[in-house]
Amino acid sequence: MKLLDFECVGAQANPYAAAPAVTLRLRITQGSGEPVDAMALRCQIRIEPHRRRYSPEEARRLVDLFGDTGRWTHTLKPVSFATLSTMVPGFTGSTVVDLDVPCSYDLEIASAKYFNALDAGSIPLLLLFSGTVFCSRDGRLRVQQVPWCNEESFSLPVNVWREAVNLHFPGSAWLRVRQETMDSLQRFRSEHAFTSWDDAVAALLAAAGA
Repeated sequence: MKLLDFECVGAQANPYAAAPAVTLRLRITQGSGEPVDAMALRCQIRIEPHRRRYSPEEARRLVDLFGDTGRWTHTLKPVSFATLSTMVPGFTGSTVVDLDVPCSYDLEIASAKYFNALDAGSIPLLLLFSGTVFCSRDGRLRVQQVPWCNEESFSLPVNVWREAVNLHFPGSAWLRVRQETMDSLQRFRSEHAFTSWDDAVAALLAAAGA
């Protein structure tokens, strides 16, 4: 469909989501004035790390993802964040819809590792749109594709992502370990009657002098 325009006009942590999520406010404009009956919209979201600067501490945390800063000219590549689908109700002219983006806090996932490495500022995102537009003319249903050229850059504030995570896991972090490691940690915790996993890990670190 011609004259479709997408603009991300805001973002906020979703306080009602079952897991950490950020809600993006998306304005869709159909410039020809032709009514849209419905739209099956798909959105691929990528992180574009080359679009921002990093403090020395942030760069240190990003070594696992991109290597030493001397290699960043070649390694600072886009990172996949999410791929979403939503139904947009009918509208004429323009409409605003909410796009709920789940935010994993598994630090084995590249996007979560990237977000967690940032202290402040914004997360540079690129939203790529596709999908199907349903409209009618002279009583006949018409189906058209959302052109692949539709995309939008958006800077997501780091504090919005942190707020989304802290709504569910305040002051906490998650670490994935092998089952054998978990079994050993469980035995250690039980033998020493620690009341939490945090206490058990802290005791191990203290014993190691870390």
